[in-house]
Amino acid sequence: MLKNYLKIAWRNLTKDKTFTLLNVIGLSVAFGVAILLVMAGFFDLSYDKFHTNADSLYKVYWVGQSPKGPKAYTTHPAPLMDAIKADVPGIKKATRHLQQEAVVSYGEKEINMDAIWVDADFFSMFTFPPVKGKMENLLTEQSDIVITEETAEKLFGKDQAIGKTVQILINGEDRSFYVSAVVENNLPQSTIEFDLAVRFEQEASFLTNQNTWSSRYHDVYVQLESSAIAQQFEKATRSLVDINLKERMENAKRDGAQANSDGRFFKYELLPFKDESFASFKNGYAHVSRSTPYLVLGVAFLILFIACVNFINMSVARSGQRLKEIGMRKTLGAKRKQLFLQFWSESLFVFVFSVGIGIFLSIMLIDEFKTLFRTEVSFDMVISPSIITIFVLTVLLITLFVGGYPALLLSKLGTIQSLKGKMATSGKNRVRDALIVVQFCITILLISGTLVLQGQLDFMRNKNLGFNKEQVLSFPLDGKKNSHEALELLRNELADNSDILQITGADNNLGYGRDGNVSKSMFGFEYKNRIINTHSLNVDYDYVETLDLEMVAGRNFHRDFASDNSSGVVINEAMAKEFGEKDPLTAYVSFSDSINLPVIGVVKDYNFERLDRAIEPITMFMTRDWDLYYAYVKIAPVNMAKSYDAIKEAWARIEPNAQFLGSFLDENIDRTYRKEQKMATMVTSGAIIAITLSCIGLFAITLLIVTQRTKEIGVRKVIGASVANITFLLTKDFLKLVGMAFLIASPIAWWFIKEWLKNYPFKIELSIWFFLAAGLLVTLIALATVGTKTVKAATQNPVKSLRME
Repeated sequence: MLKNYLKIAWRNLTKDKTFTLLNVIGLSVAFGVAILLVMAGFFDLSYDKFHTNADSLYKVYWVGQSPKGPKAYTTHPAPLMDAIKADVPGIKKATRHLQQEAVVSYGEKEINMDAIWVDADFFSMFTFPPVKGKMENLLTEQSDIVITEETAEKLFGKDQAIGKTVQILINGEDRSFYVSAVVENNLPQSTIEFDLAVRFEQEASFLTNQNTWSSRYHDVYVQLESSAIAQQFEKATRSLVDINLKERMENAKRDGAQANSDGRFFKYELLPFKDESFASFKNGYAHVSRSTPYLVLGVAFLILFIACVNFINMSVARSGQRLKEIGMRKTLGAKRKQLFLQFWSESLFVFVFSVGIGIFLSIMLIDEFKTLFRTEVSFDMVISPSIITIFVLTVLLITLFVGGYPALLLSKLGTIQSLKGKMATSGKNRVRDALIVVQFCITILLISGTLVLQGQLDFMRNKNLGFNKEQVLSFPLDGKKNSHEALELLRNELADNSDILQITGADNNLGYGRDGNVSKSMFGFEYKNRIINTHSLNVDYDYVETLDLEMVAGRNFHRDFASDNSSGVVINEAMAKEFGEKDPLTAYVSFSDSINLPVIGVVKDYNFERLDRAIEPITMFMTRDWDLYYAYVKIAPVNMAKSYDAIKEAWARIEPNAQFLGSFLDENIDRTYRKEQKMATMVTSGAIIAITLSCIGLFAITLLIVTQRTKEIGVRKVIGASVANITFLLTKDFLKLVGMAFLIASPIAWWFIKEWLKNYPFKIELSIWFFLAAGLLVTLIALATVGTKTVKAATQNPVKSLRME
């Protein structure tokens, strides 16, 4: 029986090659794209879930009340971890975590590496499996370090790494460390990444800050006992806060801050570690949003939905051609169940074949997909018995519902009705029209999202950020030399190059450089009986000139004023507002009762952070007591490639063992918007595929309708109807559906996009033209798809049309 079903199904499918081919193409593309998108979505959702203790791991953050409302931060003072372990019940383990670059030397090799400074509990809390050396109790000794397999290969090649001694540059001097263990390389879905791990007590500023509660510069992670409840952590730390942060809370109250609902001015909270990669801290709270991976999964679902709608509509539309076949089968004794299985087997044939092609397409396109979406997903991560079982069951369910509906509709027809070749069309057409409207709604949503996303992305890329991003090159000052001395050597090396206009340095980069690091420094000080918080930036001479920042008051740091070095500050307009002085040059930044640094200049506000953040106060210092981490070189707008090479060669002469990671600031800024770029690329690709699939479905439906109305077209032409009349008659119903879809989709798209734009203080204006353009584009595409076939039918010789009938 099954063999007979399959044989007849194959004959019917090969007999109607056009519609079979259209269905297979649409479903194959949809399944192929959906497989890739679902893999990417679940890959993003899997971040940090590989840790054995993931469910009991938390990141500590604090919320402080200020006159401007609550503020949340994740950096902490060095004594906090020990205080938590000693005073808070339910804490099983805890570790501090600080990520910094470190210069590591072994023999003739000198490599800048990504180091983390952690406590002894770190490797028992997080799952980074050791493969060589110590298998447990890692980092028990102060001189121990743990490295990854990749680091071991870089430093030692094929030699044994365990027991080797390496040098790490700390506070300007090389310190020796012993390689006690090698762990597996970082997984791509890990938030914590490192080349080597060192004990936190060996960090450069630890001795200075180990008992200081005012200096916050690292993260703290805790692992809770199985009986502990994370929500009780805040109450359990209140006594700790009252003892160690009493002065801070009194200052907040004095400055006019409002207490929270519990009457507190400061509190510690826990963020589940599994949520860290999806968390942002705004308005004093941790906001966890997995919108991006869910959006990826949503686009995959919508693309598959459109392809399935095409299949349903084409199957139902073709049913009129098989009425007599159904009538004959019923006359000869076929039961409803048998008819259902016959028609469903045809659907199963198409789906199985399409899934096979879709899997092949996803395998062929996986590398291009990874490049386009900047993801590390691979089939190795998803090939497991459980996932394969879920995939097969999902395909069968889709086939059952999508292929089952047309099969059920056809099997319900009566024998007499089928033999007469008549079928009730009103209900069938209502379902078809509703599905087409939903298709167009999805397409309009995706096109609207694409237009707004691309508009916002272009706005962020092209906005005047207040500094010169096209002509300025930045690169990390890696190497063993003192950063200030290295910068002077760079000036000397390039002094005779007329294309090099300015050279300066700072302790932070603008945007994301090629080293992938981004950081910020903040501090608070008391000014006229109130606390002012500001970003801090240590710079060198010519910083303002190199970046073309605009001075609005006072002056910049200058070599003619010897006192500028460590005894004056330059601030931005936002910081000037914080002082509240009529003349900001009368203000000062206080470090202690005896050290007050006067404000010597004010620069115009510039966007030193991403555009999804408002411009905050920043204070520039110039002192040789603090290192510079990045060099900035302003070059002439001509011969830029030649200038880049000259800078690279000069740096190689200064630090021959350091890698040159130079990039222009506009490239750095572009990297900061990778999330938006990924989202825009994904939505744009989804819109293109949705349009393509919708066109396939529309073309097939139009082809069937024109075939069914061939005689009507011939009669209308005989009695005088023009080509335009007939074309309008055949296309108006589809245009009505597009209009309905526009009216439904536009408000939905407007609401979602408006909510998304709220994340950006600097954004484009949400104009009605975005949605009108999306509706017009869909209308033109639908008109072109439907019109191609209808015009051909309308121009056909009526005699031929009537003879065909």
